[in-house]
Amino acid sequence: MEVTLPLTKEFVKTLKVGDVLYLTGYVYTCRDAGHKRIQEALARGEQSPVDWTNQLIYYAGPCPAPPGKVFNSNGPTTAARMDPFVEMMFQQGAVAMLGKGDRAPYVAELCKKYGGVSLLGVGGASAINAQKIKSAEIVAYADLGTESIKKLYFDRYRVIVGIDTEGNVLQKQEVAKYRRL
Repeated sequence: MEVTLPLTKEFVKTLKVGDVLYLTGYVYTCRDAGHKRIQEALARGEQSPVDWTNQLIYYAGPCPAPPGKVFNSNGPTTAARMDPFVEMMFQQGAVAMLGKGDRAPYVAELCKKYGGVSLLGVGGASAINAQKIKSAEIVAYADLGTESIKKLYFDRYRVIVGIDTEGNVLQKQEVAKYRRL
């Protein structure tokens, strides 16, 4: 299914586990260090440097681009490392997260509670993934290098719905068939 970003809560509610999506539009990267900085800022009563309303958070720390390229190798990172921050990001208005691998069981409950989804990217395909990113700009925490928050433009970036808004979870044995699509 072709999907234009940003997402809306209404649209996200129509997605079901196993749906294959081709995303086009802007997303923001955010990994461990970025999430921790946001958490610290919120604890001090400050705002996040990004308005996460209706946004997809891409768990990625892209390698610096070689001369003449928008991006170098890029792929989703292990989503489980960001599990402690999922509720905070849903509370900030995010509606989807994109990473790879299993999530803690409570993430499915948070997706249900907040009406969000967890998307799965294909790991091990970083050169192909990089071809689907047409622009990249650092928007916050530049001092974090590859873990800075970046705004990327996806052009038909392929993902699978791993957890839907009803809390349904794509089972491991089902994931292999989607790699062939």
